Amino acid sequence: MDTRLWKNENYWVSGYNFDPETVAGHHISDNLKIHDATLRDGEQTPGVVLRKEEKVRIAQLLDEAGVQRIEAGMPAVSDEDKLAIAEIKRRGLKAEIFGFVRALESDLILCKECGVDGIVLEVPIGRPKLELQFKWDIRRVIDSSVASIRKARELDLKVIYFPYDTTRADEDDLDLLLDSLRGDARPDAIGLVDTMGCALPGAVATMMRYIRERTGGLPIEIHTHNDFGLAVASTLQAVLCGADTVHCCVNGLGERTGNCSLEEIVCVIQILLGKDLGIDLSKLQGLSDYVADKSGIPVMRNKPIVGKDIFARESGIGADTLFSAPLAMFALNPAFLGKQPRLILGKKSGMLSIGKKLELLGVTLDDDRKRALLGDVKALGIQKERALTDEEFLALLRNYQ
Repeated sequence: MDTRLWKNENYWVSGYNFDPETVAGHHISDNLKIHDATLRDGEQTPGVVLRKEEKVRIAQLLDEAGVQRIEAGMPAVSDEDKLAIAEIKRRGLKAEIFGFVRALESDLILCKECGVDGIVLEVPIGRPKLELQFKWDIRRVIDSSVASIRKARELDLKVIYFPYDTTRADEDDLDLLLDSLRGDARPDAIGLVDTMGCALPGAVATMMRYIRERTGGLPIEIHTHNDFGLAVASTLQAVLCGADTVHCCVNGLGERTGNCSLEEIVCVIQILLGKDLGIDLSKLQGLSDYVADKSGIPVMRNKPIVGKDIFARESGIGADTLFSAPLAMFALNPAFLGKQPRLILGKKSGMLSIGKKLELLGVTLDDDRKRALLGDVKALGIQKERALTDEEFLALLRNYQ
């Protein structure tokens, strides 16, 4: 087995990921691709408003990173959304551009006017949605779905059929609905939509097999939310079961607890599975920073892949290898993601921490002064109840020079 799959200059992850027993049950699609929904589902994060110019810029950044499909928005929401979608399409990006629609002819026509390549057609299927929100029976769901898919075909639009709240659907309803997707009412793909993020990864696997069998092999796209912290795990499970497309949002934005995080699932697939999606991982940080700034939703400092402190170290143990051998301290080489390791000083620092910090500053102290300086660092960290700033450390250092 090629050890470079898990151990190289960029990362050192678990070799057991590639053990024959581990991968025996994997059925990863040869054509797996990323569908980013930041400009639609991401903007549905309460309080987030992205203006036209910002949406165009986000689309450009996604395209530069190698994302294969961009859900550019829902033109029925506002005139500005419609203009943004049309402008994104006019930019001639490599990514496919899709719009989001309800099962309404007017929505389909708006998308056609924007010039998009295709649509994500949403229709409710979850039993709580049908009973408590819409008061629809399954016949109405089927009729509106079939009519909308046929209309989209007339308009020469690709169709991703999106029966949302799939994981809370009644099985008999699903049987009837999936059986109706035939002939000229057959979409290009169907979404398995865990709208409430309430399905276990194992349940996602069960539904993947069921949908594939019931539809005769229709391509399946996975769309998850993070209500129980399982969005990435459930998406990964779908990928292992042969999902053809992964839906996700930058920084995990989205309604309530958010969607599957683009940067996390991409790194899981490309690094832990060894499946090259063609995504440039060095572009993820800039993309994340821009979306955080324009959405007004800050990224947690310890968020996987893009958090500012994921390569920071305060504990004294290992401080000397932080820069010389980063893969001893991290699974990912910070440079692989365009980042640098950071030495943090505070309560948990040790002599190695002080020594390395002084080395970086080009300052030499004897061991007695280092030890005394360490005591001051610890005391100030405890007093401030946080790590020290560089300015605070330099102020302490001046007492020993």
